[in-house]
Amino acid sequence: MTVRRVMGIETEYGIAVPGDPGTANPMVLSGQVVTAYGTSHGLRAARGAWDYSWEAPLQDARGFAVARGSADASQLTDEEDPTLANVVLTNGARLYVDHAHPEYSSPEVTTPRGAVTWDRAGELIMLDAVRRLAQTPPGVNLYKNNTDGKGASYGTHENYLMSRSTPFPAIVKGLIPFFVARQVMCGSGRVGIGQESRTPGYQIAQRSDFFEVEVGLETTLKRPIINTRDEPHASADRYRRLHVILGDANHGDVPNLLKMGTTSLVLRLIEDGAITRDLSVRNPVAALRAVSHDPTCRQLVELTDGTRMTAVQLLWAHHEMAARHVADRWGDDVDADTTEVLDQWARVLTLLEDDPMSAARDVDWVAKLAVLEGYRERGGLEWTDPRLRAIDIQWSDVRPEKGIFHTIAAAGRMTQLIDDDTVAAAVHLPPEDTRAWFRGQCVARFPEHVVAASWDSVTFDVPGHPTLQRVPTLEPLRGTRAHVGAVLEASDDVGALLAGLHGM
Repeated sequence: MTVRRVMGIETEYGIAVPGDPGTANPMVLSGQVVTAYGTSHGLRAARGAWDYSWEAPLQDARGFAVARGSADASQLTDEEDPTLANVVLTNGARLYVDHAHPEYSSPEVTTPRGAVTWDRAGELIMLDAVRRLAQTPPGVNLYKNNTDGKGASYGTHENYLMSRSTPFPAIVKGLIPFFVARQVMCGSGRVGIGQESRTPGYQIAQRSDFFEVEVGLETTLKRPIINTRDEPHASADRYRRLHVILGDANHGDVPNLLKMGTTSLVLRLIEDGAITRDLSVRNPVAALRAVSHDPTCRQLVELTDGTRMTAVQLLWAHHEMAARHVADRWGDDVDADTTEVLDQWARVLTLLEDDPMSAARDVDWVAKLAVLEGYRERGGLEWTDPRLRAIDIQWSDVRPEKGIFHTIAAAGRMTQLIDDDTVAAAVHLPPEDTRAWFRGQCVARFPEHVVAASWDSVTFDVPGHPTLQRVPTLEPLRGTRAHVGAVLEASDDVGALLAGLHGM
């Protein structure tokens, strides 16, 4: 029982033009962001750099595929759009335009700390693009958030590789109550209630009001708590990739670590058949919203057996099952990553249970609420005051001199788990223990010869070969530094690399 598994985070960034937030074409702006970063770093910016051939976004984990003719256009993520920019980065990540937003999809990692590190590296990459575009006014602003406060929501998606043998109904049953409650640890906070923020107030999570069904394939309409896309980006007979779409974009290290780490542990409970208590929630969609709308964390959630619990109590129940299972399986030999997640989980729940505002250093929505309450007290502001919404947006600005989160973090008011030097290195270097190492190193060493890539392949244009050469990477734990590092180091050109790989 361990928290470690292949995982990653995809973040769509909010985008606007300074002084003109409503008229510019966001798809054009997003393309400028991707191209500005890619071209300035000598990367192939550009169009057609992603290999879509093995993607299957309409395959449903419930055992069927949606017909293309009946799918919403937003679901057809395997259709190459030659007007949109795509860049494969040297750290193994993907930077591209997704539904009118620039998106950073982190490389595959194996620990929650890795997920936090390479997610924060994405913030620096976006900041780099903003700085470069600012040299030609008006430039763009980017925001690591999930809603514009006017009815539009964009995603921060998590990905977890699981055993294919785990029945999907067990995943649904085990995860829904956990996801209803998880937001009290991992929400990023939002001014306004409802999708268009028309009801005054403050809520825990930015995304919760945008979910309408319990289970489904969609991601931009009729959003489900459990997404059923069955697109493993790996050997389909061994793995499934759980695509989680209801989480918020986190700034703090602790909530981001807990988002990834606690979810991985609950998935391990499900995989091992170790969910010992039925915590099924009655009316999960309504419960998800009700929990988000109560920053006191006292909202009661009704279970199907009639029990009523707060979200914090629900999370304690999951923590107890996870801690017990870890102790039973590993005893004192548990790895440091698992211990860290369990300890941080218990620490944050204790704070939220005692007084939610005491968690301001460790939970994004609490930190934001503390800042907003300070403005409200000093200015006598009601929740309807537009200045509070402006502060909400400014919280997530990627520029350290403008973003309010960056200001309070620089003042030492947020718990930091990953040092800045480690994050800065992750901007250019891939994780060493997944296939991202091979992908990123190929882009860094042979940029003119990598013509396309995806999560499960890298395609080369090799001098002297009449056709392109595709190297499959279907096993996420191969292509690591330990596996192919010596071959890469010994290869002066791409031909030597392919010869070395064939000889392994």
